[in-house]
Amino acid sequence: MPSGLWRLAIAVGLPVGLAQSEYDRLHAPGWGSFYLVVLSLVSELLALLTLGLVQSWGETWPRWIPYLRGQRVPVVPATILAGFGALATSVYGVLFVYTSLNADMDASTWGTWLLNIVYAPLLLWGPLLGAVTVHYYRRRTAFSPVPE
Repeated sequence: MPSGLWRLAIAVGLPVGLAQSEYDRLHAPGWGSFYLVVLSLVSELLALLTLGLVQSWGETWPRWIPYLRGQRVPVVPATILAGFGALATSVYGVLFVYTSLNADMDASTWGTWLLNIVYAPLLLWGPLLGAVTVHYYRRRTAFSPVPE
């Protein structure tokens, strides 16, 4: 959520410590704002899917989904997709750290700190998503005896 709000601030032209040259490079505000808004929305929707790994709607399709409502969510595809998300998010976090340490970005000191603070949760998101994915798989595939 913090990085999404940071991107939305850039999209509407609010000062977040970046120089005007950075706004110009992003074409924000302007047509680049569309990209920033879509990226923020997609990121939040994918993050919301993580709740399915710990909520009941991650085991049984919700009633508002046509054709699937009430059926069990297949464990293997859900686990594979969540595992891919954990891997992708972990790689993105590592690349972000590398890029932020080697970037030639025109920003104030507080702007650089703000950027690092709003993206810091991303560093833990991938490994934590991986842990929740393993728990989801183990919980859904655990042997449970049938009561007599």
